[in-house]
Amino acid sequence: MNSNASHVKYHSFILMGIPGMPDKNPWMAFPLGFLYILTLLGNAAILAVIKVDHNLREPMYYFLSILAVTDVSLSMSTLPSMLSIFWFNTSEISFDACIAQMFFIHGFGVAESGVLVSMAFDRFVAIREPLHYASILTHSIIGKIGIAVLTRAVCVVFPVPFLIKRLPFCRSNVLSHSYCLHQDAMRLACASTRINSLYGLIIVIFTLGLDALIILFSYVLILKTVLGIASRDEGLKALNTCLSHICAVLLFYVPLIGITMTHRFGKHLSPVVHMLMANIYLLLPPVLNPIVYSVKTKQIRRRIIHVFQRRKNRI
Repeated sequence: MNSNASHVKYHSFILMGIPGMPDKNPWMAFPLGFLYILTLLGNAAILAVIKVDHNLREPMYYFLSILAVTDVSLSMSTLPSMLSIFWFNTSEISFDACIAQMFFIHGFGVAESGVLVSMAFDRFVAIREPLHYASILTHSIIGKIGIAVLTRAVCVVFPVPFLIKRLPFCRSNVLSHSYCLHQDAMRLACASTRINSLYGLIIVIFTLGLDALIILFSYVLILKTVLGIASRDEGLKALNTCLSHICAVLLFYVPLIGITMTHRFGKHLSPVVHMLMANIYLLLPPVLNPIVYSVKTKQIRRRIIHVFQRRKNRI
């Protein structure tokens, strides 16, 4: 019987809700629904404010628009499987649907990292060359940067579906998250995954790892420039324009490092911890980025307050 079971080839995966407590899944439905609604409303508000207010037609806000679109796309990549598990109590996902979700999640993750690098470059130019800021980061250059970020993400993640599709799955088909990740599906294969592991490591080092180093180097140069500014108040004012971006970087990379460390060294931890870390990694940045930029960016905060005041006066 065991011998026959070992030769079964699965054509679908079972996604995990709350580990060991499937009857508690409905309790997560409303909090998750609230987070998705907050993500949509927050990022839509950022996009609407930037579109309506002509004073926000600056490179910084164009990059913020790209970040908002990327956040919404990343969040929506997990929505179908989250809804099926926590709202409709359906945990099975077809092999092809899992691969498609995997592609979009990893793709938009790499894209978001690229957008954060672009925003670091934007802050560097704004502080290092304030008089030539608008002439350096023209609409054409910003468009090309956006296309380059998207193209890199697609090219980097494009081999992943083919690498995972060639593997046979006969040990188990139960994933450890509520959505499909390459590293999660790969561990269930009953064949050598050396190529998959190597390619995954290359992606992490030469995209996310390299991006983090570039951002760090950018801020070293920014800090050097700020320290060279004669007026202390002007230096602090220039540095203050970077706070929102620094928060966005931390919101992206800290959970990423957390889930990586959990996968690597936290095998003894409760599956619930793994589930929470995985959901925080993908759901927290899209929810909090609009809040951070609304609170830390004076122009956006004023515009949003102005809109609410106008509606209040009408009522």
